Amino acid sequence: MSATVVVAGLFLMGALVGLLVDPRVITGQPAWAKPARFAFSFGLFGVTLIWLMSFVRGHGRLVTVMSWTVVVCVAVEGVGGSWAAAEGTTSHFNFSTLVSVTRIVPMLVASLVLLVIGLVTVFLVLRGRVEPPALAWSLRLGMTVTTLSMVVVHLMVQSTPAQEAAADRGYGMPDIGAHTVGPPDGGPGWPVTNFSTVGGDWRIPHFVGVHSLQFLALLGLLLTLGPRMLGLRHRTVLIWIAAAGCLGLTGILTWQAHRGQPFTSPDGATGLALTILVVAVAAATAAVFLHARFARQPLMPQ
Repeated sequence: MSATVVVAGLFLMGALVGLLVDPRVITGQPAWAKPARFAFSFGLFGVTLIWLMSFVRGHGRLVTVMSWTVVVCVAVEGVGGSWAAAEGTTSHFNFSTLVSVTRIVPMLVASLVLLVIGLVTVFLVLRGRVEPPALAWSLRLGMTVTTLSMVVVHLMVQSTPAQEAAADRGYGMPDIGAHTVGPPDGGPGWPVTNFSTVGGDWRIPHFVGVHSLQFLALLGLLLTLGPRMLGLRHRTVLIWIAAAGCLGLTGILTWQAHRGQPFTSPDGATGLALTILVVAVAAATAAVFLHARFARQPLMPQ
């Protein structure tokens, strides 16, 4: 775990220095903004993944190999992003030159390897015995939601209609894929994250899904501490409700992005879907607390 923190931290420090000294702009944002975000996000994901592996028993050699593989993948992503920023060009979707391809292919492979490691970790944690149950299920379901959210990456790397049209006109396809649906990348966006405010953005559901792992793990830890009125099954059910909410939110945001709709300007259909999700999660949560409050005996696991 310490190696992952060190590697991600070094890339983050380098990117922060770049933000201070390099005034260049790439696709509408500071050149080093994306490497900084990726260093922080991949570092957090890598640390969380390795923490999950600490709950795996009986597969010491496999866990060691996977842990160091996570470190290598984080390093590959950091090198690729920093390299592109130093050149003043984009890191992802850029197939314009041999150098760009040499940079992006290892980054894509690293992302795929992290996905595979996530799936293996889910399997190992599901097989293992983690106590208490609420924490166990927060880890299992958190990793499951996070792994499923990686599907959004596949949507990002699909060629856009504009890119295909340019290729048909004989201009080739120097870029394959995009973050934004509708307008080209680099338009108006949120502060820090640069999520598009004028079109759909695949990064939003990806962000929510990936970091559901940290949210659910934290919730699982908090539920192990209380409140006392909740039985073991009540706490586990709350984790399932939260996981369903995270998965539902990721799905709605993916649907919204697919329609080229900014998150800040939901239409009636998106608003209705979000309202139904919030009401369903709130009602289910309230039902659990009411059951715990009025039940004569707290529910215990069988």
